[in-house]
Amino acid sequence: MRLQQKQARETGICPVREELYAQCFDELIRQITINCAERGLLLLRVRVEIRMTIAAYQTLYESSIAFGMRKALMAEQRKLDADQKLKQLETDRNELIAQVEELKLRCEAIQKREEEKRLADEKKHNDEVDGLKKANDQLKANLESLLSAPK
Repeated sequence: MRLQQKQARETGICPVREELYAQCFDELIRQITINCAERGLLLLRVRVEIRMTIAAYQTLYESSIAFGMRKALMAEQRKLDADQKLKQLETDRNELIAQVEELKLRCEAIQKREEEKRLADEKKHNDEVDGLKKANDQLKANLESLLSAPK
C-alpha cells in the first residue's frame, strides 16, 4: 500500500522502493534482535554486506556508463575525423585529376609541336636533298658537256 502511495515503480531501479524496503528490513532486524541478539547481529551483517554489494554494483554501473559514453564519443570523433579525411582526400583527388588533365593537354601540345617541327625538318631536308640532286645533275651535265666538247 505504501509503495502505491509513494508512487514507487514495481520493477527496475527505484529509490523510493529501495528506501521502503530498507526501512522494512531495519524494522525486521530490530524485532528479531529483541527476540534473539545473535540472529539480529547476523542480519545486521547481512544488511551491511548487501549495502556494500549494491554500492559496488552501482559504482560498476556508473563506471560502465562513463566508459560507454567515452567510447561513444571516441567513435563519434573517429567518424568525424574519417569524414574530414575523406573530404580532404576527395579534394586532393580532384586536384590531381585536374593536374592530369592539364598535363595531358600540355603533352598533346608538345607532341603536336614536335610533330610539326619534325615534318618541317623533314621537308627542309627533302628540299635540301632535291636541291643537291639538281645541283649534282647540273654539274654532271656541265661536266659531260665539257668532256664531250670538241677540242
